[in-house]
This record gives sequence, structure tokens and C-alpha cells, in this order.
Amino acid sequence: MKNLIISLSMVTALLASCSPSSDKKTETNTSPDTQKEVASSQPEPVEIPADFSTLVPIDVLNSKSPNVHDKYGIEFSGNCYSCDLASLSITKKQIRWTNVCDEKDTFEIDDFSYTIEENKTIFKTPERTYILTQIDKAPVYELVIEGKKLELKNKRISKYFTTKKALPLFTEHDCGDFEG
Repeated sequence: MKNLIISLSMVTALLASCSPSSDKKTETNTSPDTQKEVASSQPEPVEIPADFSTLVPIDVLNSKSPNVHDKYGIEFSGNCYSCDLASLSITKKQIRWTNVCDEKDTFEIDDFSYTIEENKTIFKTPERTYILTQIDKAPVYELVIEGKKLELKNKRISKYFTTKKALPLFTEHDCGDFEG
């Protein structure tokens, strides 16, 4: 009887050594090359493009123009007459809408997450999803807002944006006697 118990214990120990948990041990003893491959396959944190910190509104001025800088440009009404357009600034910590004529008139969003997929950057808040798609290398970005309607006083949201740095390349209208 004693021999039977010892034999069963040895068989149980032998079977336990062949269990999947032992496979895990062999996986941890991988070569340095394999460990590098595993480490590099993990997604790295993606940064919000620095250009997003100064996006200015533009509009389609000449839809038939093949030249992107003539096709898009500064909207006269929102910049000069009604002065109600909103510029957009996006950093890791904040989405900020600012009236183009009054830098103190802002609306800020601090609670958001983001993902980047090829030419799209998607910002999610509890109430909305903002999809900023680069539609031209000029750069021109198209903004689509999904979810609860965003209504801001004195800050009309444009459909198209460019960077402040690229703005001088686009068609500009002189505001003339207006103060915009």
C-alpha cells in the first residue's frame, strides 16, 4: 500500500511538471533578441502634434481652384464683420476654443482622451467626439463633431482649420475699415 501511494505521488508530480505553468517558465527564459521584439511590439504613447496648439479657422473660398492655398482662405465675415469665429488649441492637457477677436473669450475642456489613426486624430470627451482629419498637406484639417451639439457664445466653430504658421500661405481678405 505504501508503494502504491508513493507511485501515485510520483505520477502526480510528473504530470504537474508537464502542466501549462511550466510552459510559462520556459517563455520567460527567452533569448535577448526575442525580448527586444516583444518590447518593440508594445504600442508607444502617441503625442498630439505640436501644430494642434495653434489652429486657426479657414473656409472654402474657391472650391474649383486646384491650388489648395487659393481654394481655402480666411473667412471675411467671421474675422472682420461678426468677429465670431473660434480658433482651436489642443495640447495634452486641454482643448481650448478662443474667439479670434478676443483672446480672453475662451471655452476650455480638460477631461478628454485621444487616439491617432493615420491622418485622423480623435478626441473624446464625455459629451462629444471631435475628429480632426488632415485632408491636405498644406496643412488643412477638417473638423467633425459628433455627440451633443456644441454651442458657444461668440465662438462659431469652423469646419476647416490650418496652423497659424501656414496661414500666410492662404488667400487673405483685407478687413478694410473693420477692426478684425
